[in-house]
Amino acid sequence: MKVYADTYYHIYNRGNNKQNIFFEDENYIFFLNQFKKHALPFCQVFSYCLMPNHFHFFIRVNEETLFEKGIKNFLISYSKAINKRYDRVGSLFQGRYKASEITTDSYYTTIIMYIHQNPVISGLVKNMEDYKYSSYASYLSNKVSMLNREEVLEWFGGIDSFIEHHKTSLDFVELNKRLKI
Repeated sequence: MKVYADTYYHIYNRGNNKQNIFFEDENYIFFLNQFKKHALPFCQVFSYCLMPNHFHFFIRVNEETLFEKGIKNFLISYSKAINKRYDRVGSLFQGRYKASEITTDSYYTTIIMYIHQNPVISGLVKNMEDYKYSSYASYLSNKVSMLNREEVLEWFGGIDSFIEHHKTSLDFVELNKRLKI
């Protein structure tokens, strides 16, 4: 799918054959650092979650050609590093990354909650704030991050509303159909 400037996207992919793409903590950190280096200069990030066998980002593309080149370089650099580190060969990811355009305000908040609730639904943690490879905890902090916090908190109506909305259970089956995941 081609991406366009000033457009919101849910970017995601998973490991080839649904296998893990992260094997230890340092892989998650390296992945985020590679994203910051190659893709972040050409997009704004609203949420993300790195799961053991897949990842999600909710972004707005600033410049389509540079973003597409950046995300390609990001995923190639990560794949090469993992293959070298773990003496692997072949594709790490299941094809090209997916980009689903998010077009309505209600989907903005829904996709953010979907991304943040992934670790809880998958049984990795009981509370979203306990998962260290998600942007949720960054919203509860004042630390510098790559997130566009102000815009997201405005969509939710402030931090208290953001937290309350995240307590709402999403119907993941129905949402996956709507988002075509």
